[in-house]
Amino acid sequence: MTSSLWVFGYGSLLWNPGFPVAETRIARLHGWHRSFCMTSIHHRGTEADPGLVLALDEAPSAFCDGLALRAEAGTEEATLAYLRERELISSAYIETRQEIEFRDGARQGDVLAYVIDRSHVQYCQHPLDVQARIIAGAHGGRGPNDEYLCNTAAHLAELGIGDDDLDSLVAQVRAINSTA
Repeated sequence: MTSSLWVFGYGSLLWNPGFPVAETRIARLHGWHRSFCMTSIHHRGTEADPGLVLALDEAPSAFCDGLALRAEAGTEEATLAYLRERELISSAYIETRQEIEFRDGARQGDVLAYVIDRSHVQYCQHPLDVQARIIAGAHGGRGPNDEYLCNTAAHLAELGIGDDDLDSLVAQVRAINSTA
């Protein structure tokens, strides 16, 4: 039996899915882009000193390259419960079902993807230099914010789907932290 639960990973799910994965495939999600547009008050920051985490921000002409992860058969319910506990901790993400496109042109519908709720208080938009300053200093329950950034950028590069904004942020954060 093959699992029908596919999850689209664009940030920490790339390197820390936290659920049993039967298959991974590089995929593209149209109409959304990866952005550090969510303040993190739990995982990579605190309420007193928020960090930033990635979210899918809607942009009709954009796309996001990431990783489609198919949960192991028989783990669908547990995977969904785990992801809801992890991703919906503050209700800044909205659980959606999207259609993705694999590199070979095949499409997969009904793929779980967590996107930002633009009306949520944790939604933000900052220029890259401000993002870098926030990320360089923030730390939350899952560790330093810069670790999250660097792990995500490194895994995207390993997959051959690097992200220029993330690469620029990594360089800026390293420069900030080297002078601190």
